[in-house]
Amino acid sequence: MDTLDLTESTRRTAAVVRGVGEEQLSDPTPCEQMPVGLMLAHLHGLAHAFRDAARKIEGPTTSTPPDPAALVLAADWRESIPVYLENLAAAWNESGNRRGDTKAGGQPMPAEVALLVALDEVVLHGWDLAVATGQDYEVDPQALDAVEQFCAEIPDDPAERVGLFGPRVPVPETAGQWDRVLGLAGRDPGWRPDVAGPRRG
Repeated sequence: MDTLDLTESTRRTAAVVRGVGEEQLSDPTPCEQMPVGLMLAHLHGLAHAFRDAARKIEGPTTSTPPDPAALVLAADWRESIPVYLENLAAAWNESGNRRGDTKAGGQPMPAEVALLVALDEVVLHGWDLAVATGQDYEVDPQALDAVEQFCAEIPDDPAERVGLFGPRVPVPETAGQWDRVLGLAGRDPGWRPDVAGPRRG
């Protein structure tokens, strides 16, 4: 865990953010009822919240459960979201921030778990935005291993997955690692905005 670095994953997701067109903000994503614009707003908020979680900051960003109805996309999203993502990675690289307990989304958790949740969110929503807007996306290999382990440990019980993942999506036994991760996270690896309806994720 001490060697896990979010920098490359946040960089790749930031590149996807910069590649989103204004005309795509209302397009669907693999997450039900969360079009591209709301996904960007969610990413903005979680980057802020998990940066503060790394620094053990008590306040609205860490103590308040996420509220999709309250999401508003900042006017400067194309510039500000990459900065927030960069700051997120930097915060988790600061000395001592991976030890002890913290809080995110109103939920107390060990800091090392919060780090994994942050990585999972950044990596998966990077793909959500990329596939929704027709962009290429590759996951950092180190991050992919960590996200697969995290997703595999979330039980099938819907009560354990609510607010995090939808139901698992079966994938072929011959599927690659990233497709397996997407299935574990409740996403259809074959989802495309023009050929499939959105899935909850």
